[in-house]
Amino acid sequence: MKRAALPLLAFLISVVSCGGGSRPEAPDIDSATPPAPGCDGSCANTPTALTASDVAGVIARAVGEAQARGVSATIAVVDRVGNVLAVFRMNGAATTITIASPGNTVDGGLEGVNIVPDSLAAISKAVTGAYLSTEGNGFTTRTASQIVQDHFNPQDNLQPAGPLFVVQFSQLPCSDLMTRFSGGVPDAGPHRAPLGLAADPGGFPLYKSGTPVGGVGVISDANYSFDADIAGKDTDDDELIALAAAAGLATPDDRRANRIAVDGRSLRFSDGTSQDLMADPNNAATFATINNVAGTLQAVPGYVSASTSAGTAFGQPASGIRPDTLDYPGLDAFVLVDNANAERYRPIAGTDGANALTAAEVQAILSQAMTVANRSRAQIRQPSGSQARVTISVVDSNGIILGIVRTRDAPVFGTDVSLQKARTAAFFSSTAAAASLNAVPPATYLNGGLVVLRDEPLSQYVIGVRSFLGLPNALADGAVAFSDRAGGNLSRPFFPDGVTGNPAGPFSKLQGQWSPFSTGLQLDLVYNAIVQHVGFVAGAVAVDVPQNCTGIDGFDNNFALAGVIGQLANGTQIFAGSVPIYRGSQLIGGIGVSGDGVDQDDMIAFLGVHEAAQAGGSYGNAAPAMRADTLTPQGTRLRYVNCPVAPYLNSDEQNVCENK
Repeated sequence: MKRAALPLLAFLISVVSCGGGSRPEAPDIDSATPPAPGCDGSCANTPTALTASDVAGVIARAVGEAQARGVSATIAVVDRVGNVLAVFRMNGAATTITIASPGNTVDGGLEGVNIVPDSLAAISKAVTGAYLSTEGNGFTTRTASQIVQDHFNPQDNLQPAGPLFVVQFSQLPCSDLMTRFSGGVPDAGPHRAPLGLAADPGGFPLYKSGTPVGGVGVISDANYSFDADIAGKDTDDDELIALAAAAGLATPDDRRANRIAVDGRSLRFSDGTSQDLMADPNNAATFATINNVAGTLQAVPGYVSASTSAGTAFGQPASGIRPDTLDYPGLDAFVLVDNANAERYRPIAGTDGANALTAAEVQAILSQAMTVANRSRAQIRQPSGSQARVTISVVDSNGIILGIVRTRDAPVFGTDVSLQKARTAAFFSSTAAAASLNAVPPATYLNGGLVVLRDEPLSQYVIGVRSFLGLPNALADGAVAFSDRAGGNLSRPFFPDGVTGNPAGPFSKLQGQWSPFSTGLQLDLVYNAIVQHVGFVAGAVAVDVPQNCTGIDGFDNNFALAGVIGQLANGTQIFAGSVPIYRGSQLIGGIGVSGDGVDQDDMIAFLGVHEAAQAGGSYGNAAPAMRADTLTPQGTRLRYVNCPVAPYLNSDEQNVCENK
């Protein structure tokens, strides 16, 4: 259950939250929504999209349920690539929200920051429902809550962190990959999420004809938090209002998260069912009768005007994601395009010297990784036996994007995350990481409003990791190849991962100071950027955040740029699915994969590089002697990659990463 809102102050910022449970769920949330036979990625070829009438209906149903519950809500609707199609605030709805964990025992990070515009919370919830969902899986913000916490399941104190541990710090408003609202009509995506991904219950995907077409997000309680105990059933107004809003556009029953298991644990979809609603969504008033009566459409700077609009059809050029026609023949590949339908990230050569990857080598790595993905069995998709659906990014050692490609129907969230993963692996394996972290401004934590709580220098993490690993030149000599699985081990609040009471990893906040809103290095790198963006939307800051998430000073220094880390322009990611790339012993880049189970992501990244090299490339994965799994800090060996035992469809081949 979520706490009551804290007193409001005068500034803001925000990110994500959580919820979930292990209680069996009623599978039929919308009995009018049939299964989706044949929709395993192919249905998005059709020009299915939300119409302006659909958007109006979503809002009207949400308002009807909110009125029946005696609360006032802010409602956002987005399409599948994050175009904000409308934001509606009911009369009396709180215009600001507070970020806080249940119990609010953590001091710092985003905890206690208040006066975040309500619209930003609603938009991030809607984007999360849209971005996590595909034709093979329908995930909500309650699903997100279950998989981002320090244990999976939450409060299971002998289990490792969630499989998408702190994925909330992706799709950030400062990302150089995510596109921005240019006014007028929906733009080519994928678009940024103002607070990153959300896990506060109240965000659902929307479906038509078996394919996701967008999401709806609701905030009614002025509190952006999470459910830390998933064992019971919550009655959550935000979730039930969003559930009503999605009626008629609901996730097909056989694709909902509660039909999917990860590591033997069923995922959560919703604690509410249609029987819990207080109003019949089929009898909701028309939008025309509630607009400017029950509330008003809102303009949100950087996202939407005060209007409703239709969404774009996913997989078509206007969405920003369409089939490849140039570089990946026979692989059923999809690519990112701009408003003119020009590819944004065709394979190019690296920028890091004579040994840099060539464009042909980048294309070969991406093609081999696609081939591995197309052969692989999915973990988080229905029906059983589906192939993995992922996005693959390759960067050079400077963090420059050398190429991005997607399989059919890969979840949209994995686009930005795959790039974060690739950059993170390359950055922490480089000789520049320590100096770069020492040079960036501190994270200037706020104490509610425009009051400085304290500065957190990022140099503390360099000092910490050197002591923890017993390597005085760590992050400066390039001697260790760090995958995201290895860096993630060092970023958990418990090391080894999973057992409450273990010491924290050096990139994490210490025990008692960690929460999903205060994680350590990952958040501190981007904290000031989030604050700047929130201030811009709130009208307290004149200029929006630049398209780079690092090197931004605190609000008390007017968000001046200093020590920008170009290699981490969209932040970092700390769950598995990436490896650095070498030519001999020289670092020349990184590959990141995201969209399926993390072991599948690991395998596709690792084998994509290996098999491309086996086909004739003079590059490859790090030599075994360089890999982070040669390190045993605190007596525990780090992990490098972890591949599924028998991962391929129609094959019994096992241990496919062994001895490579």
